[in-house]
Amino acid sequence: MSPRRGDSAPPDAQGRGFQAGPEPQDFPFFFFFFSFFFSLSSFPGRAQAAPMEFSELIKTATVEDVLLSRQGLPAVRGTLCITSHHLLLSSCPRGELELWLLIRNVDAVEKRVCGSSGTITLRCKDLQVLQLEIPGMEECLNIASSIEALSSVDSVMMLYPFFYRPPSLQLQQGWHLRVPERHFQRVASQTSRWRLSTVNSDFSACPSYPPAVLVPAAVADATVARAARFRQGGRFPVLSYFHPKNGTALLRSSQPLTGPNRRRSREDEQLLGTVLAEGERGFVLDTRSAQAAKQARISGGGTEHKSAYPGWRRLHRALDRGRVLQDSFSRLVELCSDPAVTMERWLGRLDSSRWLGHVKAALSTACLAAQCLDREGCTVLVHGAKGTDTTLLVTALAQLILDPACRTLDGFQGLLEREWIQAGHPFQLRCARSASSHARGKQEAPVFLLFLDCVWQLSRQFPLSLEFGEQLLLTLFDNAYASAYGTFLCNNERERSLCKVKESTHSLWAWLNQPEERHKYLNPLYSHNPLVIWPCVEPQSIQLWQGFFLRWIRPSQHLEEAWGQIRRLVQGNSSSLQESTGKRQSQPLAEPPAGTGNGELGTAGTR
Repeated sequence: MSPRRGDSAPPDAQGRGFQAGPEPQDFPFFFFFFSFFFSLSSFPGRAQAAPMEFSELIKTATVEDVLLSRQGLPAVRGTLCITSHHLLLSSCPRGELELWLLIRNVDAVEKRVCGSSGTITLRCKDLQVLQLEIPGMEECLNIASSIEALSSVDSVMMLYPFFYRPPSLQLQQGWHLRVPERHFQRVASQTSRWRLSTVNSDFSACPSYPPAVLVPAAVADATVARAARFRQGGRFPVLSYFHPKNGTALLRSSQPLTGPNRRRSREDEQLLGTVLAEGERGFVLDTRSAQAAKQARISGGGTEHKSAYPGWRRLHRALDRGRVLQDSFSRLVELCSDPAVTMERWLGRLDSSRWLGHVKAALSTACLAAQCLDREGCTVLVHGAKGTDTTLLVTALAQLILDPACRTLDGFQGLLEREWIQAGHPFQLRCARSASSHARGKQEAPVFLLFLDCVWQLSRQFPLSLEFGEQLLLTLFDNAYASAYGTFLCNNERERSLCKVKESTHSLWAWLNQPEERHKYLNPLYSHNPLVIWPCVEPQSIQLWQGFFLRWIRPSQHLEEAWGQIRRLVQGNSSSLQESTGKRQSQPLAEPPAGTGNGELGTAGTR
């Protein structure tokens, strides 16, 4: 089997492998050559430069008689090949492709040499652990060095999404389905107080905002542009969600640049003043502690002073981020990978990891924002320091709680596009490393994973209210950290525009929304719930997301079979109900019994 042009392609959204049957004797050189050449030649304009760059990183391309071990699966011996973006293993003697791993998925490479052979342990970003026993000390060291180099390529435009060309998709398909204009159309049908502004069309006002944002209709673009200078990174207050029940609004921004001298901005004050109608109240929900916000003034940041923003009251709900969150994630993954842990140590280490505490804090803060909007009838502005991490975590979760449209599969994709991707969450920085990396960067933080965990908690407490299931959440995590698609590339829309991501890569949404793929992510128990869903955030209600943290440790076959049976039962009941309804509708109504007068009893009897 030879790959198609630019299509050394995974069959699923995670970029993982399939079973194939090339001729065993021809596989190593044939497959390596065509995978390597075609994946490079499929991107116009770089086919000549790229081979030299990748070939310099690959010290050994193929090794035979390699033993692959994975937890819960039988060991496989075969031929290992390294291409520019994938690690492949073909079993012997059948020649079936047993491993197709996107090298970008590798988080840490651990090597151990003993005599004339060596062992490489690959710890992946999706928490999978692979062990390769390689004959030959030099081959072992070369393979380890090659994987380390290829998994750490810095250039965005050299990543696999720029080379991946699945035959079922077309470039630019799925990229323009959920632009801000569609969000504005929905808001405009409910109120006239907001307008779509293109003040950031050239990214000059705010490099991390999209070209179009929603701002108060009464505020001119010139005022908005000047207000942006008073917010860190230019992230001026924009509309995140309009609550039609009582006309309140959820906004987000970054911190104001008040500094130690309590600077003020007339334009920023005007913008926030316009948001509140006469007599209305608003809350500024700061995701930092009061002490951290006060200390930020020393470095030029700060908070909205109450005398400058009448009608606004400040609330502080500290949410950890950065290194604290990353270390928490790493400790929990290390605990889940410990096969010898006792019950007492499990409970103690689970508590000391503090991950469930982060989940509880995020849900509690989102509930507070939702409560202010829905029950207090107050507008809410959410920000921390930069406004690109915990701010987006809170605004996205609050919308899931309040808005049933966001709980559909299409609505959830739109929420992710609007509140995470276009809103400027720096995916490239935050997801550069996962839980096992030995590198200690300052920018990595699993904020998006924390969001997905919170969504899973909602789906567990309200199993009928979300149209999508756990498989979608797992797929989103995998693609945020290593993907064949360009959806999560770069840190903001400006960078995606410079790298021509939408013109040169495929959208994850286009893949997921194909009919043959879409059904995999649907919740068979879903029933539309128009109500607000208020999650319980007591410690007893927050559970470990086993489907993620134990996904490669516990066997999932029986669980998958159970969900498959549930889908068949639901589909069978739906078909029977439709058939029964069709038969009843095709039959004439019975004559009403004597004495019923207008026939209401007779009609009711046929229901």
